[in-house]
Amino acid sequence: MGYKSFDEINEKIKCGKAVVVTAEEIIDIVAEKGVKQAAKEVDVVTTGTFGPMCSSGMFINFGHSEPPIRMTKVWLNDVLAYAGVAAVDAYIGATELSETRGMEYGGAHVIEDLIAGKDIKLYAESYGTDCYPRKEITTYINKNNVNQAYMFNPRNAYQNYAVAANTTNRIIHTYMGTLLPNLGNVTYTTSGELSPLLNDPYYRTIGIGTRVFLGGAQGYVAWEGTQHNPSQKRRENGVPLSSAGTLALIGDIKQMSTRFIRAAVFEKYGVTLFVGVGIPIPILDEELLINTCVKNSEIFANIYDYGVQSRNKPVLGSVSYEELRSGTIEINGKKVPTAPLSSLKKAREIAELLKQQIMKGEFFISQPVASLPLENKGNTLDIRGIENEKD
Repeated sequence: MGYKSFDEINEKIKCGKAVVVTAEEIIDIVAEKGVKQAAKEVDVVTTGTFGPMCSSGMFINFGHSEPPIRMTKVWLNDVLAYAGVAAVDAYIGATELSETRGMEYGGAHVIEDLIAGKDIKLYAESYGTDCYPRKEITTYINKNNVNQAYMFNPRNAYQNYAVAANTTNRIIHTYMGTLLPNLGNVTYTTSGELSPLLNDPYYRTIGIGTRVFLGGAQGYVAWEGTQHNPSQKRRENGVPLSSAGTLALIGDIKQMSTRFIRAAVFEKYGVTLFVGVGIPIPILDEELLINTCVKNSEIFANIYDYGVQSRNKPVLGSVSYEELRSGTIEINGKKVPTAPLSSLKKAREIAELLKQQIMKGEFFISQPVASLPLENKGNTLDIRGIENEKD
């Protein structure tokens, strides 16, 4: 049964009368008041997550020099950016490494430094043309003197993710952090019951055009994220057992904060970017409310053996986020310590900050202009080498 519309909730936000709670708070509210009453009273539930999201980056337009240059190769603080867009546009990926400092510094650090207001060294080359005669430029840029600098992240906010373990007898270094031998530890990410897509598992309110909290700024869902895989097997409550949905997000870096965008180095793996994302879930009906009441005890993820160097890693079992948060889990009769890669403290901070912004009338919810797909558009490509291909 429907209770409210997007417009009705936004009107309440405008008048300062919206009832907004976080995804953790709603669980106790429903336990006390019941689904029907809580659905009538609560207007918005806020979510949050803060974790490593490698598939992130920044588009930047530098403005034109005198004489002008058509940049064909661009480096920012010695980190290569992709310049095959237009004369003075470039895209820098979070995981690109510095050509002078290697794994100590990368695209994620450039993005964080730019947000922090630091000067970034720009070096660019060109072949020269009649309209763009200059062939080289060295200068410094910052967020105040470039035309545009906006984050465009092809894949953020995974709906659920793997739990990583290692059954081999050696230490391995992965995008899930350092995994100790012989099941010495497991790592996991996402924020469990605070995680955005776990609170709207069928993407009823999250779609293209949804306004989101991104890195401290107001951003938007631009498209489905790469590797969006909604047909993954799900539990009865709609929670998938593995990755499932993802989001492509966009937002203005000039409005972001290093409180919620941080570069990081994973030992012997590379550079990544920790991204803070918060999404409000408007409570249009009881079904949506029930989805936001999902608990850590009801969210399960598969444990994969990252010691196997294959895309199809063996599944060692399934575990709830309640168990993961306890600090130890059991795998094959062995107690194994757990460690989160995402920050629960930051996730809570984001959900609370988003809640306050909505209550103050600074953040309005937006109805998607198009829905995210609920079925896979195609099969996962099995990429094979061509070393043995005959002429």
